[in-house]
Amino acid sequence: MPIYNKLVRDRIPEIIRRNGTECRVRRLDAAEFEIEGKEKLREELAEYLEAGNAEQAVEELADLLELIYCLSEYHGYTKEELESIREDKAERRGSFHERWFLEVVEDS
Repeated sequence: MPIYNKLVRDRIPEIIRRNGTECRVRRLDAAEFEIEGKEKLREELAEYLEAGNAEQAVEELADLLELIYCLSEYHGYTKEELESIREDKAERRGSFHERWFLEVVEDS
């Protein structure tokens, strides 16, 4: 019997049961969700870093984004508010589209 002990998407227990297998789940409290959400971010980031092609990479980025949206809501911010913060920061500090790689800043 495999033991997972990890945060899963909302429909995973339903999908497991629909496939004729039983599973045991419990709902995390807020503090546990933050801890397990961070662990899930690590897991999904590792999967993104190991992706072998663009399709796999984008699938993992989608998982990361879904988790980021849920964690944002946990912290009291909607997707729209998160996006507004992202846009504001991009306006003030830029994005990463130019691909600048900072090597050295000389002392004055």
